[in-house]
Amino acid sequence: MNYIAYALLSAFFASLVPIFGKLGLKTTSPELASAVRAIVMATFLTMLVITKGELKEINGKEFAFILLSGIAGALSWLFYFKAIKLGKVSIVAPIDRLSVALAVILAWLILGENITLKTALGVFLIVAGTLLLL
Repeated sequence: MNYIAYALLSAFFASLVPIFGKLGLKTTSPELASAVRAIVMATFLTMLVITKGELKEINGKEFAFILLSGIAGALSWLFYFKAIKLGKVSIVAPIDRLSVALAVILAWLILGENITLKTALGVFLIVAGTLLLL
């Protein structure tokens, strides 16, 4: 499978998260929901890594960045669950997807990735589409 197929699968499963999350947040706090979600994810992914025989040492620099990524992800999901508990998924999800535009800009600033005219137009359309939904 190529990266586009994986990205499409990621988008599909990501689309289910706010739906299941909203249904699970009726009487549950976003903090508890985020913790349960994290435990489920950690358990599932640990079993996957063990099954694939991929347990190995990670070098210090990579570990630090993966750790920071985990903290950023935890904060993202905590705020996301707070937002969907309080608001409509149809508004919160598009606002959350501004992360796509921000990731493109940060990839340019931090990773030195090129931003083409097509990429810039895509970022503009993401931002414009989100603003239309507000």
